[in-house]
Amino acid sequence: MLSANVTYTDKPWLKHYEKDVPHSINYENSSLPDKLDMTALKFPEKPALIFMGYKISYRDLIAMRDRFATCLADLGVQKGDRVAILLPNTIPCVVAYCAILKIGAIVVMNNPLYTDRELEHQFNDSGAKVLVTLDLLSARMVKLRPSTSIKEIIVTSIGDYLPFPKNLLFPLVAKKKRLAADIPQAESVFAWKDMIAKYPANPPRVAITHDDIAMLQYTGGTTGVSKGVMLSHGNLAKQYQVLKAWNTMVKEGDNEVMLGALPFFHIFGISCSMNLALCAGWALVLVPKPQPMELLETMRKFKPTFAPLVPTMLIGMLNHPDMAKTDISCIKGCFSGSAPLPVEVMKTFAEKTGTNISEGFGMTESSPVTHSNPFSGLRKVGSIGIPVPDTECRIVSLEDGETDMKVGEPGELVIRGPQVMQGYWNREDATRDTVKNGWLYTGDIAKMDEDGYFYIVDRKKDMIISGGYNVYPRDIDEVFYEHPKVEEACAIGIPHETRGEQVKVFVVLKAGQTATEQELIDFCKDKLARYKLPTSIEFRDQLPKSTVGKILRKELRKEKE
Repeated sequence: MLSANVTYTDKPWLKHYEKDVPHSINYENSSLPDKLDMTALKFPEKPALIFMGYKISYRDLIAMRDRFATCLADLGVQKGDRVAILLPNTIPCVVAYCAILKIGAIVVMNNPLYTDRELEHQFNDSGAKVLVTLDLLSARMVKLRPSTSIKEIIVTSIGDYLPFPKNLLFPLVAKKKRLAADIPQAESVFAWKDMIAKYPANPPRVAITHDDIAMLQYTGGTTGVSKGVMLSHGNLAKQYQVLKAWNTMVKEGDNEVMLGALPFFHIFGISCSMNLALCAGWALVLVPKPQPMELLETMRKFKPTFAPLVPTMLIGMLNHPDMAKTDISCIKGCFSGSAPLPVEVMKTFAEKTGTNISEGFGMTESSPVTHSNPFSGLRKVGSIGIPVPDTECRIVSLEDGETDMKVGEPGELVIRGPQVMQGYWNREDATRDTVKNGWLYTGDIAKMDEDGYFYIVDRKKDMIISGGYNVYPRDIDEVFYEHPKVEEACAIGIPHETRGEQVKVFVVLKAGQTATEQELIDFCKDKLARYKLPTSIEFRDQLPKSTVGKILRKELRKEKE
């Protein structure tokens, strides 16, 4: 039971909403394709997409989208059919996504860094019949096609949309720099620009409801084989409306510039960067390679005003020499998600830039945003913030999954709201295990304070049990991030004869720094309880990460099994 003063049904977080943020939203019935049409009618000449300096307006975006939608329909794609996209953040990636939604088909985003085995699973599991990909990947995909359900492959190139004089220089240097490749001569393999030129902007009219599936967004596979999360048109449209209501700085039609660095094959990038920018009528700057140097260069050139990022991007920029010459005071809103943001990184970023970071939380299964720290209200360092409008949250017992825990006590975070998925594609068993009576069981251990602010303690599977005590790796990670020589750290549990498990920490030092195992263990002694102290430290040049920069604790655990 909760304390006598506070209950989850009281929603104590509501008193910390910013002045103009509603507790509940009267949602529009329009879908994302409808919203994009309306945006283009209002702001036809405003820049919609910027790629390496090449700009297309909202009028041009709609025309290109409708041409490709007509192409897909001619290839036999109908409402409910799945179309796969295997691209970095490029103009064709955004256009293809919008076109698929326009005709009621289902988007299947895929990670370009995946192996053929991983892609074969996702293509076949989704039953995708058409693939849009990059010339650099086209030969592999043609070879893979016979073992999948894919019939047609449409191939684009980084050089398809470049400004002068880059468009003239690209063909001369692209292959030498491995930025382009020949498209294989094979049946039903088409060039993107040929198809855009061939078809009129006259796609079939398709009725779309909020209940229709918009996309299958595959989980990262961190707990086994990746599963297709069914996100509906309602999930995506309502997520945009929630984000707009939550962030009072979001004004449709303003001359804002969104940093499109988060990969669009990840739901964080789709909802919080692409969908938010396009529905609001902003310019979206596409960054296909979000490395520190490229991110800082983009900030200097295009002055983004909103920047959704992940912790490794922030850490990389903070430690890059170009940070000293980069003014990012243009950023009005910088928000972090996808992985816990170390407290020390947040402080350092604010000190160096004058820009605060609002940390939030979400999952692929929740479209993704469920929590956020208010931008102008009370922000609690180390907290994922408070539930966004129309989102209910509880902390329940790890033992029975039902009993509400007291304020301040850890348990599993469960969520209910309009952003929660319809379920997993063809996985009724997994859906039943994850969504119960409308509540999404996140698998995250969290706690709530009396103000209604939530804190992620750790993933259930990451918890270390040492001598009968529960040890949460993030508590240990945070201490290591306070050390001035440490750039990244990740704690795991390894077997111990008597205690069950002991703590091992993998550490990446900042450039030019040296340290000893004992030095770092000594640093922790007055910051961690004895049973939490690491007994082993391993120095690494880098840590394994997902494609969105999340440190893969499970990969480090696998190495030690």
